Amino acid sequence: MNQPEKIAVKQADDGMDLYKKREKIYQRHPSGFFQTLRVATIWITLGIYFIGPWLTWDGRQAVLFDLPERKFYIFWFTFWPQDFLYLSWLLIIAAFALFFFTVLAGRVWCGYTCPQTVWTTFYMWIEFITEGDRNKRIKLDAQPMSLGKFNKKFLKHGLWLTLAFWTAFTFVGYFAPVRELFFDIYHLNLSGWAAWWMFFFTAATYLNAGWMREQVCMYMCPYARFQSVMFDRDTLVVTYDASRGEPRGARKRSLDRNETALGDCINCQLCVQVCPTGIDIRNGLQYECISCAACIDACDSVMDQMNYPRGLIRYSTENAVEGKPSKVMRPRLIGYGAMLVVMVAVFITAVFSRVPLELDIIRDRNALYRETWEGTIENTYTLKIMNKTQQAQQYEVGVSGLDNVITHIPDDIKTLPGELLTLAVTLEMKPEDIKGRNSTVYFTVTAVNDPSQEVTEESRFLSPRN
Repeated sequence: MNQPEKIAVKQADDGMDLYKKREKIYQRHPSGFFQTLRVATIWITLGIYFIGPWLTWDGRQAVLFDLPERKFYIFWFTFWPQDFLYLSWLLIIAAFALFFFTVLAGRVWCGYTCPQTVWTTFYMWIEFITEGDRNKRIKLDAQPMSLGKFNKKFLKHGLWLTLAFWTAFTFVGYFAPVRELFFDIYHLNLSGWAAWWMFFFTAATYLNAGWMREQVCMYMCPYARFQSVMFDRDTLVVTYDASRGEPRGARKRSLDRNETALGDCINCQLCVQVCPTGIDIRNGLQYECISCAACIDACDSVMDQMNYPRGLIRYSTENAVEGKPSKVMRPRLIGYGAMLVVMVAVFITAVFSRVPLELDIIRDRNALYRETWEGTIENTYTLKIMNKTQQAQQYEVGVSGLDNVITHIPDDIKTLPGELLTLAVTLEMKPEDIKGRNSTVYFTVTAVNDPSQEVTEESRFLSPRN
């Protein structure tokens, strides 16, 4: 038996668990300024998510990612797989935004707008209204099963599953017409894929927000592990002022603050009870902290009752707590901010200046050129015109780059919204007008009703003549 196995056996014999057993967290319902702010962000994010697929724009669903048709509708924009660059650019912007706000204020994304936090907080609120606050839930779980306990548990899990199902339905509604999906569910006529994804996201939401909760933040989310790389001594984080709070201890409220040798912390444990991840912030910054500021609100309420100044637990920096100068504007933060502003500006400019028209030119591969019975040289091209708008369009095709070229182009070129039109175009030139065997020719497609929709592509005109 090797050394690690001996150690494992010894620990097992000594009754020591090799892995820490999860202790259920009974969170006390928090209240205060930061929790009011969190509730506002939760309602805003949930509202955007649940209302989004029901909005209508120009007679259709405003936000719809139509995978079978390979069209992505976002209000007045229609994106195609060829526009994947915009999605990549948006993900890069999101990454830099995460870096910027983490360097500035730690895990504020986790505490206020992360979907795991948003749904978990809502699930905890359901738990609060069905089973009561922290002490009532502890007593309820310790009791044997009874009709009253069963009714409360049944109501809680019923509401959890209802919210999970509605979450899954809304998610699928972003990829399939949500109104049709609603009637398909009503008539029990769901397709196999829609049924599978609704089941999957219902189960995922119910398990992650209802059962796993802080375990997702602590063990599954990679952000909790690499966030420390982006922190520095001037990052704004939830901090306990040990120099003011220690030594901690209970005391009477009537006792003057200066008449005791104790610090301001009365060791009430409220900061631990309101923490959704169950940590004690007084032990210093920990990777489990999601910067939700519940402990700040709890501690401030206690300081008010004791007539002590607020801020024993507060948003601060490591340098500020130690009495050292703290800089908000520092090179790394300025660099992230500058890059973020530039990328957002470029992205917005690119999206709004994007021409919703695409042109591909394919030369006839069967014959590089043909000599007609009139003695002219003829080249044939296939133009693929993609209308990326949400309206029918009429186009004009122009040719430039060649002198005295004879064009054979249809006069009435119309496309439906999102249609890919294939158009045959023939160009002819007299031998004496041809300047070389390989000449550059430009095709320009312009929308008749909107001249700003114009795109030009290059091709070649081939000839046997020098």
